[in-house]
Amino acid sequence: MKEKGAKSPKTKTYIDNYQRLKDIAAAMRDIDEPDIDQLVVMVNEATEAYKNCQARIEAVEKALGLESK
Repeated sequence: MKEKGAKSPKTKTYIDNYQRLKDIAAAMRDIDEPDIDQLVVMVNEATEAYKNCQARIEAVEKALGLESK
């Protein structure tokens, strides 16, 4: 039985996703000759992390009554 508020192993927090975005951005800045296959993976991971961050921000805005109309 799952505890109330317990996260599944795949669930990442906002800060986990934000840190992943920062790590990917730093790695991309440091690439002299990009490996296109790795670049695709990095962009996909960054996109997923961004979507997760955006969803958390929207949830907080909604909870605070700050959602845009």
